[in-house]
Amino acid sequence: MPGAKLDEIDRMILAELQADGRMTNVELARRVGISAPPCLRRVRTLEEQGYIRGYHADVDPRELGFDVSVFAMVRLVSQSEAELSAFEARCGGWPLVRECHMLNGEVDFVLKCVAPDLRSFQAFLTGELTAAPNVASVKTSLVIRNAKAEPGVPFDVLEARLARKA
Repeated sequence: MPGAKLDEIDRMILAELQADGRMTNVELARRVGISAPPCLRRVRTLEEQGYIRGYHADVDPRELGFDVSVFAMVRLVSQSEAELSAFEARCGGWPLVRECHMLNGEVDFVLKCVAPDLRSFQAFLTGELTAAPNVASVKTSLVIRNAKAEPGVPFDVLEARLARKA
């Protein structure tokens, strides 16, 4: 089971860093109940093994003038691996696209986009996204408000699952 190969201390480290990635190693060590040197070694190992992908500030887009958030559901003409990869690469070059997820079902991709205003998003939509090679259709939904945005995973659910397996 994923997560099972980590011990309880590693999972505690991940949960604490997910909640506050800016804390010092000394504070992290105190919270998980070990000394600072082994805590730092564990964090570095978790980084090397890919459990920790990076550290980021949670920036408020609206405070920076990005007042429009949109989810775009994209259907492609062809779903060959080459075409899927080409579309993913194209998304990587579009600054307004903040997330790109390939889906199973009627929609091939859902994109999370931000823009300063509707005019900017519309210019991207008509000039780049719908005009991109292999794009069959795009349906968009404007975000009215965001009720929840939790990063990462729910560690309490993981711990409960591991406890049931033990």
